[in-house]
Amino acid sequence: MKIVVTADTHLSNQGKQLPNRLVTACKTADLIIHAGDWKSMDVYKTLSSYGEVKGVYGNVDPDEITEQFPSQQIVEVNGFNIGVVHGHGDKKTTEKRVMEAFEEEEVDVIIFGHSHIPVIRYVKGELLFNPGSPTDKRKLRYYSYGILDIGEEIRTEIVFFRGD
Repeated sequence: MKIVVTADTHLSNQGKQLPNRLVTACKTADLIIHAGDWKSMDVYKTLSSYGEVKGVYGNVDPDEITEQFPSQQIVEVNGFNIGVVHGHGDKKTTEKRVMEAFEEEEVDVIIFGHSHIPVIRYVKGELLFNPGSPTDKRKLRYYSYGILDIGEEIRTEIVFFRGD
């Protein structure tokens, strides 16, 4: 199963759109996961026109999004449990907060956002996956999103791009 993973789209201005690179990937996805900071339900509507969308809200999302999505969730795919959380909060690092969010749960992957920094790594036995941002790279060189391919195994990839 091909899952497109994104976060921190921050699209609230009318006229701004998701990058073509991300849209093209979504058109061939079996599932799309958004790890918060959508900023607008228009992002959800756009993504859901390409397929099933799961997600959580982030710290800058308005009420229309916080009422639609949970703060965290577990998505089961092919027998693997995927924890999804934005990662915002006080004190501690983003990675420590996301790990604590699922410390009582058994998850195979934790997808998160908030930092806009792409990450694929194991920390204390947990596979952490932050796709970065396809629209707000901050001081990073490239925009990014992720691909999570789940069959009998888990494959992760971060796609880096300069823009449309």
